[in-house]
Amino acid sequence: MTVRVRRAFEFDVPPEDVWKFISDPRNRAEAISVVERYEVDPETNEATWHVSLPIPFLSSTAKVETKDVEVDPPRFVRFVGKSSVMRVTGEHTIEETETGCRLRNEFVVDGRVPGVERFFKRNLDRELENLEAALRDELE
Repeated sequence: MTVRVRRAFEFDVPPEDVWKFISDPRNRAEAISVVERYEVDPETNEATWHVSLPIPFLSSTAKVETKDVEVDPPRFVRFVGKSSVMRVTGEHTIEETETGCRLRNEFVVDGRVPGVERFFKRNLDRELENLEAALRDELE
């Protein structure tokens, strides 16, 4: 089973301000509660997330190698994360509005271990709320 979540957030700031945050893999990793720690390669901008999922078949953190696969500044970024327990794809699209901008988000998680999809089906909305809160904090 694949879990897919789409959400949009409205901001009263220029699109470039949102782009500065959402295009940085550090910010994306920090907003996800199950990412215990992460490293970003400064030359490639690829990130390794160490994810802790509270599921029976996973007794330690899972290493998720993420990289941006499509970038169209300051409008769009798509990243893919791969590991032995899951594959995650995230897309962020920024659209200009009359008062600022809209950030459209889509996350898709394909589990490779029992329980991964169930966890994200229950918690992916909350993770997007975390992303929105982190972005709003940054913009204040």
